[in-house]
Amino acid sequence: MEQITKIFTNVKDFLSIHLFEIGSTSITLWTLAYFIFLAWLLFFLTARLKKWVIYSLLSKSKIDIGVRLAVGTIVRYAFLILGLIIAMQTVGINLSTLAILAGALGVGIGFGLQNITNNFVSGIIILFERPIKVGDRIQVGDVNGDVINISMRSTTVVTNDNISVIVPNSEFISSTVVNWSHTDRNVRFNIPVGVSYKEDPEIVKKILLEVAEAEEGVLKKPIPDVLFDEYGNSSLNFKLRVWTSSYITTPGVLKSRLYFEIFKNFRVHNIEIPFPQRDIHIKNTDFTVNSK
Repeated sequence: MEQITKIFTNVKDFLSIHLFEIGSTSITLWTLAYFIFLAWLLFFLTARLKKWVIYSLLSKSKIDIGVRLAVGTIVRYAFLILGLIIAMQTVGINLSTLAILAGALGVGIGFGLQNITNNFVSGIIILFERPIKVGDRIQVGDVNGDVINISMRSTTVVTNDNISVIVPNSEFISSTVVNWSHTDRNVRFNIPVGVSYKEDPEIVKKILLEVAEAEEGVLKKPIPDVLFDEYGNSSLNFKLRVWTSSYITTPGVLKSRLYFEIFKNFRVHNIEIPFPQRDIHIKNTDFTVNSK
C-alpha cells in the first residue's frame, strides 16, 4: 500500500512541474495535458455533431445538401470556439490576459491571414450559394476537371489525367468560372467541318446528320443539327452541333470519334475535304552590276 501511495505521489509531483506562466496563471505539465485532452475531446465531439446536423437533423428537410454542409460547419466552429473558452477557464487560464495577447498578435499577423480569411469566407459563400458543387465539371483559369471536394479553405478538382488540383476558394468568387453541369449534364458541342466548293451542301448536311445519329454518345433529344456557317477562303464551312451527357468530361474523345466517321463517310461519297491553297507568282528581274 505504501508503495502504491509513493508511486502516486511521484506522479503527482511530476505532473506539478512548472512549465511557464500565462499572466498570473501557472501552467504545469498536468494543466497542459488536461487541456490537450479536453481539446481532443472537443474536436471529436464537434465532428460528430456536424455529421448529426447534416445527415440526421436536416436530412428530412428540403434544404439543399450544400446549405446543410454550410450549416453543419458553422455549428461545429461555433461549438469549438465556445468549448475552447470553457476548457481554458476549466484549467484556470485567465482569459483577460489571453485577450490582450490575442489583440497584440492580431495586429502583427492580421495582414498575413488575409488570404486565409478570404478563402474561408469564400468557402462559406460557395456552400450557401452553390455556384459549384461536388460532381460538377468546371473550368477556372487553366484548371479543367471534376469537383470532388469542397472544404472551407480550398476546393479539390481532378483533371482528366487524374491529377488533383487544389484551388483556393477565393478563385471561384473573384474569377470567371465555367460550370459545364450547373443545371444538368447535357452539353452541346460544335464540330467544325469544311468541304470543297464543288460539293452540294444538302448532301454534306445529310451525311453529317447520319454520322451524328449513329454515334451512341450523341443524344437523340435535343436532335443534332447542321449549320452552314460561312463561305471560307478555300472551303464551305459547316458546324455539326450535337448534344451529349456522357462525353462532358472528354469532349475531345467525342470530337475524334465523329471526325473518324465523317472522314470515312466523305471518302465513301467522294466528298472532297480541301486544304488551303495559295498561288505564288515569282517575278524574274535582271540586275546589272557595274564594277569599276
